[in-house]
Amino acid sequence: MERNHFEQDHALFRDAFRKFVQAEVVPHNARWEANGICDRSMFTAAGSGGFLGTQVPTELGGAGVDDFRFNQIIMEEFELAGVGSAGSGIAMHNDIIIPYFIEFCDEAQKQRWLPGLCSGELISAIAMTEPGVGSDLGRLATTAVREGDHYVVNGAKTFISNGINADVLVLAARTGTDRHKGITLMVVEAGTPGFTRSNNLKKIGRHCQDTAELSFADCHVPVSNRLGSENQGFYYMMSNLPQERLNIAVSAISAARYSFELTLAYVKEREAFGQPIGSFQNSRFALAEMNTEIRIGQEFVDRCVVALNHNELSPEEAAMAKWWTTELQNKVNDKCLQLHGGYGYMDDYSISRAWRDGRVQTIYGGTTEIMKEIIGRSLGL
Repeated sequence: MERNHFEQDHALFRDAFRKFVQAEVVPHNARWEANGICDRSMFTAAGSGGFLGTQVPTELGGAGVDDFRFNQIIMEEFELAGVGSAGSGIAMHNDIIIPYFIEFCDEAQKQRWLPGLCSGELISAIAMTEPGVGSDLGRLATTAVREGDHYVVNGAKTFISNGINADVLVLAARTGTDRHKGITLMVVEAGTPGFTRSNNLKKIGRHCQDTAELSFADCHVPVSNRLGSENQGFYYMMSNLPQERLNIAVSAISAARYSFELTLAYVKEREAFGQPIGSFQNSRFALAEMNTEIRIGQEFVDRCVVALNHNELSPEEAAMAKWWTTELQNKVNDKCLQLHGGYGYMDDYSISRAWRDGRVQTIYGGTTEIMKEIIGRSLGL
């Protein structure tokens, strides 16, 4: 059963992007993992290849093609090459942050930032999560008090992906007392006085995805850097969450496929008791289950991509895709590591990195529990 939602242009794009990954990412990935951060040159190379901001109008540096299938291909190829951690920085830049600049910037702001975001000369991040608050956006404590033509920002953010490399940061700050109607989005630029970042946070996995804590102490952000209207930031963030969660689902199902293919090859070669371990019934059943569930998950994700392209993907459907595929990814990784035996626990085996990198997928972008809550409420419960 072939996937039939891609067209010829997508096949050509996939071929070009696969060559980019093999030339510009795979040779450097081990060094980036050791250093805890990707080179900025990965972003500029992606920009030169036309792989950033494909949905941005051509006059602003993009390809002018608003089609999430191209974004899907980018994330799939990163994961299927085993370099999804490096790819998550570009996927966040493309799928999660650039849409804010397209949808909520005025024309002057678009001219100011979008060309650099498309060329890779500007790397982006988004700062929502706060210490002690987590993903409950209604409890944001970072404040932005307007004084003339500036906002004075005070507070802290944590677990910010691309936080070290970022040149422009979409910041969610409290500008009013209402839980939801008191949040505003604004762009904080690197070098702004009062804006500092921690050292790169050490994580269990996804080592080459730089992650930082950010601090704002009387940080003056021009009102001209505000995205959209004051006190509407919560609703802007909610409108973009389905695409963010679909991005994670695309990553998760592709990463599960990578772990499965890695393990299928391994069990055909590794022997125990005089025969390949893949020939034992337990191994065959485990691999049969994984292959079936991955294919089912891929079908649903592909349908969600088509729905997103037609502006028909609901928050509930995005939540379904996100929680089910990320839980599947972790289940597949765990089974695959088990089938590798003791070697699966060794750091120089790719399955161990896949196992570590996948664990966070059920946490960020909204935990599995939050996704189920969204779906449950949609049922009138």
